[in-house]
Amino acid sequence: MESAEPGGPITDDWIEHHFDHLAPEFARDFHPTLARVRARCPVARSDRHGGFWVAGRYADVLDIAQDWRTFSSELGITVPHVPSASSMKIFPVTIDPPLQRTFKRLVNAHFTPAKIAPWEEPTRALVNRLIDGFIERGECDFMDDFARPFPGLAFFDLALHAPAEDLEEVNGYATKASLPQAADRMESLRALAGWIGEFVERRRAEGPRGDVVDAVLGAGIEGRPITHAEAVGTVQLLVMGGLDTTAGVLGAAMLRFCEHPEIPALLRDRPDLVPAAVEELLRLDGSFVCIGRTARHDARIGGHRIGAGEQVLIYWASANRDEAEFANPDAFDLDRPSNRHVAFGAGPHRCVGSNLARMNLRVALDALVRRLDGVALRPGADIGFHSTFNRAPLSVPITFAPGKRTER
Repeated sequence: MESAEPGGPITDDWIEHHFDHLAPEFARDFHPTLARVRARCPVARSDRHGGFWVAGRYADVLDIAQDWRTFSSELGITVPHVPSASSMKIFPVTIDPPLQRTFKRLVNAHFTPAKIAPWEEPTRALVNRLIDGFIERGECDFMDDFARPFPGLAFFDLALHAPAEDLEEVNGYATKASLPQAADRMESLRALAGWIGEFVERRRAEGPRGDVVDAVLGAGIEGRPITHAEAVGTVQLLVMGGLDTTAGVLGAAMLRFCEHPEIPALLRDRPDLVPAAVEELLRLDGSFVCIGRTARHDARIGGHRIGAGEQVLIYWASANRDEAEFANPDAFDLDRPSNRHVAFGAGPHRCVGSNLARMNLRVALDALVRRLDGVALRPGADIGFHSTFNRAPLSVPITFAPGKRTER
């Protein structure tokens, strides 16, 4: 049996032997392809990009993510010959316990529910300000006008306490840097790193503010102070980890609302269901879709021998629709009795910003379903996705009933 031609239909041979997470045909047919992976070969060996394994079942993904002694982040989180956004060591993602746990505790303390609770009202004000920017037009590109600018503007302001005059500019750098297909992505990454470097130096010279930036700057790494480069890389990770991921969930949610208008109608009538809707949207359309791990020693997963030094791509997005874990897994079900999704990852490297992401999504969805009535995709819209380790719509052009700006 022949493998798929580039851009052509995906064959069984492609799934079993030539899986390529960067292939455009995979981005186009994402969830159906992962369903075929689970059905045909839950653990498969691909010959692409120097060779790597793919794991798609919930149980296998969870086992690999939790077994950091066998499957290391420090030895590599991307598949061979596929460049990552930065070669800089960034904490805590590219280190393993016990050092990883020490560093993560410093960061986690600044993203607890209690810590982010005071951010809810300013977040709601930002959401309404962004909606005000397009609500009178009755149309917008949801990704450009809301989903992409929102999480960065909130994070730079509320979490990092960036200067107000820098917010629009630095969020522009970060937004472009998070788009794999953007022509000026690398230039934006360099500009973002440059801004963070200056910001870190400025914060070192200022008095402490008790925020996550202070925690990073005061961190000790194996008995020594964190270096400037490590601090810059870590702040950059905190920024990038929550932008495209939150934007992707919002974009996918809007696509789902357009296809199933009964969902926003229900949430408008029952705002108490918004938190449950957030969890189901994260399970179905979580944008943090996969990550790599490198085997420290020989191991077995799903009956297959993984050799020392080999890499395994674990698919959160596949685990979240595994029929063995979730009944009727492709359905949006607010009455689901158990929703142990892994949209934020699992194990020691589970996302530190999960509480913040949930709050942002809850506040955003509550305002969107209340203020945008009759949302529909613009006729003729061609919806594409970028799909690497994160997955997000490239564009979501929508129409809706023109509304009023909030009172000022």
